[in-house]
Amino acid sequence: MAISPQSFPPRKRRPPASSFMTPNLSDRNLLQSVLELSREISSSKPLQFLQKHNSLSIIRKSKLLAILFEELFSSSGFDFYSPSMSILLCFEELYIVLQRIKALLEDCFNGCKLWLLMQNELVAGSFHELTVELSTLLDIFPVKEFDLNEDVKELLILIRKQSSQTKLYIDPREDNLQQEVLSILDRIKREIVPDHSKLAEIFKRLGLCDSLSCREEIESLEDEVRNQVDEKSKSEVVGLIGLVRYAKCVLFGPSTTLSSNYRRRKSISEMNVPSDFRCPISLELMRDPVVVATGQTYDRESINLWIESGHNTCPKTGQNLAHNNWIPNLALKNLIAMWCRQHRIPFDAADGNQKLNGVINKAALEATKMTASFLVNKLSVSQSPEESNGVVYELRILAKANSDNRACIAEAGAIPFLVTYLGSDVASKLPNLQVNAVTTILNLSILQANKTRIVETDGALNAVIEVLQSGATWEAKGNAAATIFSLSGVHSYRRKLARKTRVIKGLTDLARDGPTCSRRDAMVAILNLAGARETVGKLIEGGVVEMAIDVMNALPEEAVTILEALVRRGGLVAIAAAHSAIGKLGLLLREGSEMARESAAATLVTICRKGGSDMVGELAAIPRIERVIWELMGAGTVRARRKAGTLLRILRRWAAGLDGQVTEGYGSTTTAVIPSRTALTT
Repeated sequence: MAISPQSFPPRKRRPPASSFMTPNLSDRNLLQSVLELSREISSSKPLQFLQKHNSLSIIRKSKLLAILFEELFSSSGFDFYSPSMSILLCFEELYIVLQRIKALLEDCFNGCKLWLLMQNELVAGSFHELTVELSTLLDIFPVKEFDLNEDVKELLILIRKQSSQTKLYIDPREDNLQQEVLSILDRIKREIVPDHSKLAEIFKRLGLCDSLSCREEIESLEDEVRNQVDEKSKSEVVGLIGLVRYAKCVLFGPSTTLSSNYRRRKSISEMNVPSDFRCPISLELMRDPVVVATGQTYDRESINLWIESGHNTCPKTGQNLAHNNWIPNLALKNLIAMWCRQHRIPFDAADGNQKLNGVINKAALEATKMTASFLVNKLSVSQSPEESNGVVYELRILAKANSDNRACIAEAGAIPFLVTYLGSDVASKLPNLQVNAVTTILNLSILQANKTRIVETDGALNAVIEVLQSGATWEAKGNAAATIFSLSGVHSYRRKLARKTRVIKGLTDLARDGPTCSRRDAMVAILNLAGARETVGKLIEGGVVEMAIDVMNALPEEAVTILEALVRRGGLVAIAAAHSAIGKLGLLLREGSEMARESAAATLVTICRKGGSDMVGELAAIPRIERVIWELMGAGTVRARRKAGTLLRILRRWAAGLDGQVTEGYGSTTTAVIPSRTALTT
């Protein structure tokens, strides 16, 4: 039997002809597979909008082939068990050609229409090439080895004739449509707004007749960008994405309806991300992993923020960095990208669909400016909350894509309008509008220049804090926390935010009571605020230490990292507040993840060294604690082993009645971990 297409995952790109190899099948299975393949192709529907003539022609030939093969297999003169070498070779080649025909039809049917239109001549050539190869195989078909009746012989002659007489066919209507699309892209490059009636006609001819079909087309084009290896081709696809985004808004209006693909996608916070894929600094999925001088891997954004904050050491090992030349970890990056594709998580390895190694696609950029201006103008006129929600959602999706989009939206003046939808009065009428508004601001805040625009917009910061404290949904609160985190990436804003009691209380309450994904958003924001020494006192006064202890069972890695940062910088007040955490930290040493055990050991060293003999005694009272520490010294990370060694010496000095300070064996102090959220867009 032929192999079912359901046995394979969907192809991400059109396979080259060389990828189809001769099948390793028995004689009988090979012949049956050829029959099944011809049946599958003949049962396919011809393409509706592009390549209709070519697909219909090749499907018609496959139907005739299916009839021929059925007659051959039912012929009494055909021996399944001892076919000649010429028959086997012919059927092997037929199998490969039919597989290529099937793949071409599937890729044309499932791919993006606009890119297919741009490749019109090339795709038509592929159909013609396969028809010629089929004709050649039928010419050498060993018909004399079969006992065929006259009707079957006539059928074979008919197929040969049809295949040999087929010419390369390029539909003139499709060729004209391609030129019209190129003309519109050229006008957009010259900053000329395209004629909407002309745009509507083009999209109708392509079968893109509503908002949902346009969104699915954008998804397909985004996949095509990732599949292209040539920068020029990538740039062309990016221009088409900008065109579809613009047309979707101006022709069909903003919509909050998600396509099936978007519905199936899960957020990263809902996934069990492998620990090797998480950045040791931010605990988030790495988007651009790099190797530093000590051999450790971090996300580029996180380690850059770490260095910009005034550190010159490796966060994990505490060793001084000999240089700041990061080496991309391409192998790990590819593994992360594969994992994201398998779990339907968007993974933008490079920032964006518009900027390719410094080359900007002019048409895409101008189309984005037009789209942003159109949407912001819609917000400037009076409309119902439902209509506003659709517009804000479109801005949210647009801001998610890349930094150029974020700049265009902010420059179009969107931020003041978005702030008006953050209030409790809006949330009481349409909670989802508040969610979309705060998420759009979050996405915009990723761009460094937009952080200043947001903070300097009247009422923006207070409105985000209000959502953090009393947002209509947990999602709104979580994204407000993520916005606080993003804005606190600027040192002066970090101090400003930490001085606001409402910020610390809102983050602490969310971290303690919210759902898992929102709690993580709050905790990474707290971690970032803890990066500045002058803010730690406010965090301790706000009860962050107690919160970290309370949630340690549920979110151990995040909680213990917060605790480590605070006890190191908070002095005796933080040490005293963390006294009740010693038992939980001891449990983490035994049962926690590698990252949690490392942070737990570092935190215990600080508590015991600065907290006095009572706290060392409490640690020593934990059953079998020395054995746990010995195990960590043998199997932990480099930093964890060093901390465990220090901890063991502290315990032994305490047991001997010595109260002197204990220094670490490697002669370097540990460093606080400052987080950097790497996947803010929602």
